[in-house]
Amino acid sequence: MGVKVSPIVVEIIRNAVNSAAREMNSCLIKSSFGPGIYEMKDCSVGIFDKDAKLLGQSSGLPIFLGNLEICINIVTEKIGLDSYREGDVFVMNEPYLQGTHVADVTVLAPIFHKGKLHGFTAVRAAMQDMGGKDPIGNADSTDVYQEGLRIPPIRLCKEGTLCEDVMEIIAMNSRYHTMMKGDLNACIAACYTGETRMNELFDRYGTQVMEESAKEIFRQSEEIDRQAVQNIPDGVYEAEGCLDNDGQTEEPRLLKVKVVIQGDRMKIDLSGSAKMGKGPINCGRAQTIAACRVGYKQMINPKSQVSGGTFQNLDVVVEEGTFLAAEEPAPCGWYFTGLGLLIDLIGKALSPVMIKEAAAAHYGDSSLIIFRGYDSVRKKQFGICEATSGGWGAFYGGDGQNCMINVVNGDLKNWSVEFIEDKFPLRLLSYSIRTDSQGPGKWNGGAGVIRTYRVETDGECHLMLWIERTRTTAWGLFSGGNGKAPIAIVNPNTPDERRYLKTNTLSLKKGDIVQIQTGGGGGYGNPLQRDKKAVQEDIENEYITEEYAKEFYGYEA
Repeated sequence: MGVKVSPIVVEIIRNAVNSAAREMNSCLIKSSFGPGIYEMKDCSVGIFDKDAKLLGQSSGLPIFLGNLEICINIVTEKIGLDSYREGDVFVMNEPYLQGTHVADVTVLAPIFHKGKLHGFTAVRAAMQDMGGKDPIGNADSTDVYQEGLRIPPIRLCKEGTLCEDVMEIIAMNSRYHTMMKGDLNACIAACYTGETRMNELFDRYGTQVMEESAKEIFRQSEEIDRQAVQNIPDGVYEAEGCLDNDGQTEEPRLLKVKVVIQGDRMKIDLSGSAKMGKGPINCGRAQTIAACRVGYKQMINPKSQVSGGTFQNLDVVVEEGTFLAAEEPAPCGWYFTGLGLLIDLIGKALSPVMIKEAAAAHYGDSSLIIFRGYDSVRKKQFGICEATSGGWGAFYGGDGQNCMINVVNGDLKNWSVEFIEDKFPLRLLSYSIRTDSQGPGKWNGGAGVIRTYRVETDGECHLMLWIERTRTTAWGLFSGGNGKAPIAIVNPNTPDERRYLKTNTLSLKKGDIVQIQTGGGGGYGNPLQRDKKAVQEDIENEYITEEYAKEFYGYEA
């Protein structure tokens, strides 16, 4: 029988474990070599009990946080729980197991206290380059082998000693050997940091108190979730939307969502969605489940912390053979493309019975832009991959947020102007609100951005773009209007102007200009009911023009 733990101690331990996770994240970011981690924060960490149930996490990418425990279970199934040793560290990036692409590397380690296994620490971080046919990534891969090195679950450290041969194999398959080693070592350090902090808590409170506190935290999370779902009317709620294409064909990719509420349980059924694509749009099942968890969490107690008790009343059905359950050798380079749409569709499906909790759709896409080539000033190869911000959907009582990273990327940051100009042969000519991009409504959707780059190298330079959500733009709710679709323009307002959504190796020369205009969020409610003073302020702030205000709001100057 477990010891009795007071509610005060439970709260102390809840916050202490999350604090330990934040320290893990800080260790990872501050000791990494790659700017994708230390500058863009393309990473997540978590601390788990011995059953791989979440104890604590730091802010990060929600779709990473939603399935780190799956990776722990995969390793445990492979080696057995009794085979872990103190100081062990495991690494993997296999897309069909962890659900992402090869650039996302998962590193995890067991937590031992006084010789006994008590839990795990886990890190996922995006590496700058994992090999493959093009630096950083490509928009036209047709199988996973073109996308880079695949790593099954293997030991990176054995009882505290680095497996040098494994490290060398991984590093030598990257175009950035030193950066790869530095980032992997940062992941190892983060895992060990979490183990150290957990051992301090075990020493202070004892393992029994820690375990009983975890059980209570899990119980609380599960109880409040079940109560919230119980309050939703039983029924079947559906929504669907389309991605533009798979990067190889022009065929739109259908995504169907059916949400079934029965008592205190929710089922998200994705059956009927498009089959696997020829291009790199496919997503592993584990990551699709993680995205469903994000969509669930947005609607069910979004302000409460996630723990091992969360999602216990959620079932996810993913149909085999669809692009949401990728199988070898399907390319998975841009696996996250459909996940923003999926998360939005869950909210749309439930919006008729969750009017005040649902939001209109956000721009939903990472709107990736990659420059790569040779820097003639710094005399070296360069590569930069940027996820661009856009507009979020409006909700009951409030406008959508302007210029935010999409829901899939969570805490990820876009590159600052200063960082880009200091590190790469690029000049930022503009970074501004995209006027008239938001969906109109009683509450407006958020605005997208305009970001304009000029090439500053005499050397080779290529552009890769992966822009989505032009067929199914950010929809409005309850008579709200849609947000504007995204676009990228090369050499705008010149005789050489060209427009793109996806391209892999578009050659650029010094002086060429690339402008990306991201999508806006959907509006909520009838635009004619918008407060006239708010419309005037939007015009003054240059969020909208007078012409836009006249068309959608009946505005008269």
